[in-house]
Amino acid sequence: MSTPINLEFNKNEDAMKMAISDLKKINEQVKLGGGKKSIERHKEKGKLTARERLELLFDKNKPTLEVGLLAAYDMYPEQGGCPSAGVVTMLGYVKGRLCMAVANDATVKAGAWFPMTGKKNLRAQEIAMENRLPIIYLVDSAGAFLPMQDEIFPDKENFGRIFRNNAVMSAAGIPQIAAIMGSCVAGGAYLPIMSDEALIVEGTGSVFLAGSFLVKSAIGEDIDNETLGGATTHCEISGVTDYKMKNDQECIEKIRSLIDKYGKPDKAGFDRAEPQKPAFPVEDIYGIFPEDMAKQYDMLELIKRLVDNSEVDQYKEEYGKSIICCYARIDGWAVGIVANQRKVVKSKKGEMQFGGVIYNDSADKAARFIMNCNQKKIPLVFLQDVTGFMVGSRSEHAGIIKDGAKLVSAVANSVVPKFTIIVGNSYGAGNYAMCGKAYDPRLIYAWPTSKIAVMGGEQAAKTMVQIQVSQLKAKGQEIKPEDEQALLQDIRAKYFKTLDPKYAAARLWTDGIIDPLETRKVISMGIEMADGAPITKAFNVGVIQT
Repeated sequence: MSTPINLEFNKNEDAMKMAISDLKKINEQVKLGGGKKSIERHKEKGKLTARERLELLFDKNKPTLEVGLLAAYDMYPEQGGCPSAGVVTMLGYVKGRLCMAVANDATVKAGAWFPMTGKKNLRAQEIAMENRLPIIYLVDSAGAFLPMQDEIFPDKENFGRIFRNNAVMSAAGIPQIAAIMGSCVAGGAYLPIMSDEALIVEGTGSVFLAGSFLVKSAIGEDIDNETLGGATTHCEISGVTDYKMKNDQECIEKIRSLIDKYGKPDKAGFDRAEPQKPAFPVEDIYGIFPEDMAKQYDMLELIKRLVDNSEVDQYKEEYGKSIICCYARIDGWAVGIVANQRKVVKSKKGEMQFGGVIYNDSADKAARFIMNCNQKKIPLVFLQDVTGFMVGSRSEHAGIIKDGAKLVSAVANSVVPKFTIIVGNSYGAGNYAMCGKAYDPRLIYAWPTSKIAVMGGEQAAKTMVQIQVSQLKAKGQEIKPEDEQALLQDIRAKYFKTLDPKYAAARLWTDGIIDPLETRKVISMGIEMADGAPITKAFNVGVIQT
């Protein structure tokens, strides 16, 4: 099927393609890690880069999905930055088995751990634990970044949580393999040794609680790092590591060989048919999604570009129209889709409903649909373009808070895997109700058009100006109109910076920013990984009854 093309479509398409082009340039720069000179120095030691190691690790004919590529983007300027948080985390296939891999990038501050490095590692472990994925650590790190040790060391979600997770995963039977391919010192030495199997590369890999300089200063012993904690020491004397490898290439091939022997995982049993492409061109998304976020579009038309054969079974099609709920298939997988409708629609009573707003009836519909998907063991996909819940006396008198609570409760207690794609706005309680990061989506990715905040930029800026002006007047200061306008411009600039999807991706509020054409791949790989984790809990919404 083809899509009618018009001037508005072409303008939208050009804007989306420009945003994707800009994103690709940033991605390529981030992938250079510490930069070309640092990469050259790294290779002079006989080592592959983190990304080269992963390229060898994963099957060539299978897709990969990077998690947190833009983590720490534009953060830590006083420390010279920390591209991709100094670690590459990626989902991919090893001998046909979907795995999570974590590879330290030693070209970035020698692989030192910044606060966001810890957060990103924990996110990778969280994905592995939730989905019972084998996890592979390619270790090459100088340890904690000491100038920021207070932000990486002591708290619950800091460095030590990683070793706790090592122990929990091992007890749960989730396979962990670690390869020591460079430095591995101090507390970080526990990570590979708390894994199920540990490999070490001769000449470059070393692991010890304290390096030779610290040993000298602490106990006066003179010893070199290789003798202290190199491959020969740990494979032939201490028995700390299990396999001694000649180089990076041999080490990675050994990992692939080990994983090839793993038994098959139990399945959750999600339904998959023969994958079909959408009947409408996926590329139409570029022209359908508006450049101007204030303009309407039909979310159903986007959905038809994402689902197999463009076929959907709408649930309560004529009720609660500001949210679309439908059953469909994505790359063969059966899914339940919950999506905000951005065009103005008529309610069951003939009243007009604003697009992107959650009303009483749409909250009720979505909550019931989520319950149905849990009962039928159908994974959920949330497509967010939401400005929040409807406000005003009519909605309050109708119980919008309670209806919203029903939806939030259904999302929070859902036991089937959830996947969230933020295509446009993601504001306030709408973010929560549509399965934002706080509600444990297995994966959460955003389009370049996404915006996450407690409210829209203009509303927030004007609200903050009113507050500041009131405070200044209370102190007896006279505020001229031009002063108020200057204050508004300053606040608007600062607030709009936080709306940028790169700001969210840098802080891991999302797992990354994707080209809309990658949406089907993200959801398909996500459900495949989730299918390896059988559902063990019963669905119960608690005290909020519908």
